[in-house]
Amino acid sequence: MANLLRNFKHLSRSVLHLLIRLFGARGANVAAKQARQPLSKKPRILLVHPGHLGSLVMTTPLFHALRAHAPDAHITVMVGPWSREVVVNHPDVDQVITWSFPSNRDSTFGLKSYFSLRSAAKELHRGNYDLAINLRLNFWWGAALLYLARIPRRVGYALEEGEPLLTETLPLPSRDHLTASYLRLLSAGLSIMGYSSLEEPYTEEHYPLHFVPTAQDCQWIAQYLSREGFDALTPFVVIHPGTGGAVKLWRSEGWAICATALAQLGGLSLRIVLTGSKSERPLLEEIASSVPFPITLMTNMTLGQLAALLQRAQFVLGVDSGPLHLAVAQGTPTVQVFGPTDPAIFGPWGKKELHTVVASRHRCPTCPIIPCMGLDLLPKDSASHPCVRLVPEQDVLIAISKRFPHLLLSQEKHVVDGELINVMRR
Repeated sequence: MANLLRNFKHLSRSVLHLLIRLFGARGANVAAKQARQPLSKKPRILLVHPGHLGSLVMTTPLFHALRAHAPDAHITVMVGPWSREVVVNHPDVDQVITWSFPSNRDSTFGLKSYFSLRSAAKELHRGNYDLAINLRLNFWWGAALLYLARIPRRVGYALEEGEPLLTETLPLPSRDHLTASYLRLLSAGLSIMGYSSLEEPYTEEHYPLHFVPTAQDCQWIAQYLSREGFDALTPFVVIHPGTGGAVKLWRSEGWAICATALAQLGGLSLRIVLTGSKSERPLLEEIASSVPFPITLMTNMTLGQLAALLQRAQFVLGVDSGPLHLAVAQGTPTVQVFGPTDPAIFGPWGKKELHTVVASRHRCPTCPIIPCMGLDLLPKDSASHPCVRLVPEQDVLIAISKRFPHLLLSQEKHVVDGELINVMRR
């Protein structure tokens, strides 16, 4: 029965994809003729990405690079409403379009996603774009969107189902960092428009992340911290334990042990702040209840306010999550715990001397390798994938003590490797 259902879904998807190609063929032919015409003096360029916070933060180097290479272009970014705040105030973006993109599951064979596709294509067609780039690596729906929108130049990675819908495709990357993969697509798009390609190598120094909190965001954080007893010079560490995928969560007791060790070693002057979404409040309260001192919990922030907080922190601890990428964009040091995701692809895009990844060495019994990239799990299934939860506290504490000894102590103390471990064991 399961095989029959799987075969039916595959057949339905193939038929729908064929219908989309046939339905859009005439428009694609018109677009091909437009691609042979001279460009206008102010070409219109569209970048599409449906991702959430982390992946959108990692696209931010593209906008400045695009503006530098095509200063006369009008730049539009199409994102989901859940990540609009990442790009809406970017100085190199002219327009932001928000669209409730379908989930990966819906975009494979859900009928709802196809009706949404038609509506989105109509809206984009009115934009008269000269070039569009489908940034997400595995996003067939995005390739179909650009095809139906009759955009003359359509760039993306060569997915089997999406490649016929694009005019320029690149081979799928192997283990390139996500930001480097985005930059490679942008460089290809610039080349086919007649602009110079991006300078290589694609590095964090040449193409840094960009998200700047507003003055109002910084003022809000200053006032909030003041009410919590922080002054302008109070050192604090942010721990952001939550993440969008349950399989990437570390243990609450692990964060509690790290917080306790840091507070003991840093003395009364070092404060601990736990951050998260409103839905993650129970997780933060569980951690806070396990430490013998007061901890500040913050769950009522906008993205800009969170960035302002992370900007002021001594360093930030967490798992693979969007707020950790936001911390990297602020130039704040981080220690990040990874398990199923590959740090080579999704790790911090920032100065290497500021960031440490603690990668799990514990392969889950049902996974062939680690990292396995198995993220599409239901919360009830995460119990059988304990790779992150098996990371020892000692690994995280040693990473902190090696990376940031000068940030942890008052003038009367000195840190050596392993001292955090000794504090933890007392």
